[in-house]
Amino acid sequence: MPKVNRNGQAAVLTDDQLAELFETLDQPHRLLFQICYHTAARVGEAVQLQRSDIINGRILYRAKNTKTKKTRDVIISPPLAQLLLDANLPQQGCIFPGRNANEHMTTQAADLALRKACDYIGLKGVSTHSFRRSLLTKLHRAGYSLRTLQQITQHQDIGNLARYLDVEKEEADQALLSVWG
Repeated sequence: MPKVNRNGQAAVLTDDQLAELFETLDQPHRLLFQICYHTAARVGEAVQLQRSDIINGRILYRAKNTKTKKTRDVIISPPLAQLLLDANLPQQGCIFPGRNANEHMTTQAADLALRKACDYIGLKGVSTHSFRRSLLTKLHRAGYSLRTLQQITQHQDIGNLARYLDVEKEEADQALLSVWG
């Protein structure tokens, strides 16, 4: 069930929908949600990133900022590396500063920008979690195992991870048909 009035699961976006949404979002929100998508991050983790968390081709999500309270680091893909290079990031401090330069952007500010962009282009059911769900579903459809995805997200329970994935009825039908030739 798609998300409606903040209830249900966040929509899984296609590559075309992601491209349109990223084009519609202004900076710094565009980069924020691109990081969420490329690293399967929660928005609450990404808004707290510091410049020092981007090191040696990886993004470090500090334990104190993650839901599981475990540090995780994610490789920076070539497309994300280019986005980060083009963004002209600050040399220190918050990557996504809030109104007060000493504090990070709030998740509420990020959510508001996302909802405005989605309303503008007519996307329904999208939330800040759509980027995480979209990447995980894309990886799963590409054949990566749940254990591999679990390594990326650091979900403690593989059952909770499985609920993130969007599986169409047609996919399930095709899977059964492929087994029986």
